[in-house]
Amino acid sequence: MTIRRRSLLLSAGATLAAPGLARAQDFPTRPIRIVVPFPAGGTTDLLARLFAQRMSETMGQSVVVENRGGGGGSIGADVVAKAAPDGYTLLMHNITFPTTTATMALAGRPPHDIERDFAPVSLGANVPLILLANPAVPANDLRGFLDWARGQANPVFYGSTGPGSFMNMVGEVMKRETGIRMEHVPFRGAAPLVQELIAGRVQFGGDQISTSLGHVRSGALKGLANVASRRAPVLPDVPTVREQGLPALELEGWNGFFAPARTPAPVLARLQREIAAAARHPDLVRRCEEVGAEPVGSDSESFGAMVRAQAAKIRDLVVSVNLRPE
Repeated sequence: MTIRRRSLLLSAGATLAAPGLARAQDFPTRPIRIVVPFPAGGTTDLLARLFAQRMSETMGQSVVVENRGGGGGSIGADVVAKAAPDGYTLLMHNITFPTTTATMALAGRPPHDIERDFAPVSLGANVPLILLANPAVPANDLRGFLDWARGQANPVFYGSTGPGSFMNMVGEVMKRETGIRMEHVPFRGAAPLVQELIAGRVQFGGDQISTSLGHVRSGALKGLANVASRRAPVLPDVPTVREQGLPALELEGWNGFFAPARTPAPVLARLQREIAAAARHPDLVRRCEEVGAEPVGSDSESFGAMVRAQAAKIRDLVVSVNLRPE
């Protein structure tokens, strides 16, 4: 056997032994889609489009956003869980991901498992969660709202982005912790929730701060509490839930990228680098700051560890209030 023939055979064998590496060397060769499991117009949709624009410029391929709303985010997540693990289909989700998954698991019909069916890629941005009220509610903070709600003859209506969502869980924990009567009104996304809050058809609700920032500043909505561990620089006068004596409600809001499980590690690494580079771009940083988001672009390991820790806390909360899909 000649030296050249032996070299060719060894090269071919190495490629067969490491197909993921071979694919990663050319990745991407066609457009990438980012599935957002909510309707257009919300915070996750906005952030996905900001990242997609920057990634398209640096990766040499189109990165497109596809909205697949419904099921509190579970429908879009299921699309990605069943996609080919090749890096061409990504999911951008938020804190609703572990909440909805835990809720449906408690009901005995989990559509997917975060750790089994997905590979964490990168934390895109931290986005504080805020609790809101219609201006007609005679309260300026969460404690005042609870005092008002206790005195109502009829239940207070609270809105969320769907069964099993962050706000659905918070509302049920509040009912358990305070004894006030509230009825859940689910919506298909943050934009319709905010509009119904402004119209007064629900009195209370919450979502990521970006969706409601302009409305709080204008007085169309009241910001009652920041659910994060610290006050948001864009709304420094809104106190945290811990400051108001309700630490059980404290949760950190985020938006992050996931790929289907078994996506090759080199492909994940390339995607993570591109997301991190996008998070540092001055235009993206400026746009995020305008809506109260903090771009991050973390490594996959730390993002996965954060999601697992938060998911464990959320599972405990979901079980404690017996939260189930409606």
